[in-house]
Formats: sequence, structure tokens, C-alpha cells
Amino acid sequence: MTAICVAFLVFDAVLSVKAPLMQSPSSSVVTSLTPRRSFLQAGTAAAAFFTVPGLFAEQLLTPAMTEGPFYPDKLPLDTDNDLLILNDGITPAVGEITHLTGKVVSSTGEPIRNAFVEIWQVDHTGSYLHKDGRNPKGNDANFQGYGRFLTDSTGEYYFRTIKPVRYEISSGGSYRAPHIHVAVSQNGHRLLTTQLLINGDPDNDQDGVLKSVRDPKLRETILVDFKSLPASKIGELSARFEIVLGSTAVEGDDGKIRGGIARPQQRRGR
Repeated sequence: MTAICVAFLVFDAVLSVKAPLMQSPSSSVVTSLTPRRSFLQAGTAAAAFFTVPGLFAEQLLTPAMTEGPFYPDKLPLDTDNDLLILNDGITPAVGEITHLTGKVVSSTGEPIRNAFVEIWQVDHTGSYLHKDGRNPKGNDANFQGYGRFLTDSTGEYYFRTIKPVRYEISSGGSYRAPHIHVAVSQNGHRLLTTQLLINGDPDNDQDGVLKSVRDPKLRETILVDFKSLPASKIGELSARFEIVLGSTAVEGDDGKIRGGIARPQQRRGR
């Protein structure tokens, strides 16, 4: 039995009470509802099952990429690692459910604990959680759009979100390839700002931000496989994004976090 299958047996055991499945009229993707508190408590433990042994034999630093102009201009009241359900709501966001996991490590492969991993992305309509990044035709009010997770002693993080989608960046029909923004902070210092993209997506070839990473080997580190989960009956996906830092903030001798999440950089570029 694969590690991914084992992971979802754990999820099924913890989230044994399922609400009815829901399907958006505008999407063929089925989404499921899960008890939120149970999900959040299970997240850290289950993330360990996605760990792939033998990584980091040869270290390549995760390349820095633009933050873009659409880091949330107003953070939602709900900023946890489940972007599909807002607070204790019952209506999930529309999209292909994706379990995004990974590990934050140093250039020597040492896990980075107590690091805040932030992600933000567009909903299925192509709308960010930003007043200037909304689709004029509407947005998914049930999608959180932003989440954060504090890494544990193994450096692991875990999010439940949707598979990213392309969105138009000009009226002339230019698009950004599907991507998720990622930032890592520790002790109030932003250590890395980057993006992950879908490996093999046809929009990648024309994406200017991806092309800005000129080294092909570095580019490969931010291209992520979104794989079907064999144990899922509703078409869920898994994706794993390893983050290798070139520098880390100094942590206190007592191991306490001081400063928390760094302020956004607010750089231009999407």
C-alpha cells in the first residue's frame, strides 16, 4: 500500500462523518464537506504520510520569484490551512480538491521548524483576495484565497486547497499559467517568496514569470506534479512542493517564535 493511500485511510478514519457531496452547476468537479475542526487537527499528522524519503541528496535552492501585486490587501478572518471552507461554513469552494504538502529545509537538508508557510492563489473564476485582482464577472465567495501553516519539528507543512487555474492578465488574451504563490517567514523575516506551477501545463511555455527562472534545473524545482489520489472517490489530487532555503533567520535559544509572519513585499509582477 502506498504512502498516499495510507494517508487517506488516516483521513477517512479521522473524518468519518461526511456531509453530503456537493457539485457546482458550473463545474464537473465534485467537492466534499468535512468537519472543519477534525480536519485541522488531523492535518499535521497526516502530512507526515506524504513525506517522500531520500530527497535532498543533491540540494538545489528553491528560486525566489515575484510576490506579485495581489498578496491579500485585507487578510480574511479565517487564515488556517483549509482554503476550501470558510470558518464553520457548510458550502465549499469550487475546484479540484488538492492536498498540498511539503517540507521546508535548509541548503544542507536540515528541517526548518517554526517557519510560517503562506500560500495565496486565485479561485476558480480567476479572482484573488485583493480589490484589484477580482474577476469583474464575479468570484467564489466560499474560497478562502489565503492560508498559513506553522512547520513542525520535521519542517512539514500541509494545505487543503484547489488546483490552480489560469487567469487573463490583459484584454488581448494573455494568461498567467496556473500557479500558487508561496512565502516562508521565520521570526518576522521573509526568507523566501516564490511560486509553484503545474508540471506539464500548456500555459507554462508562454509564462513570462516562469521564464524569468532561466536555469532549467531550478525551473524544475518549482514545477509540481498534481497526481490523482487512488484512495479518493471524488477525484482529489495530491501535490508536493519541497522548499529549500539558502538562509534562515536566527531562532532564540528557547526555540520560541519572535516576530511571526513578515510583511508582504508588495513587488510588482503577477
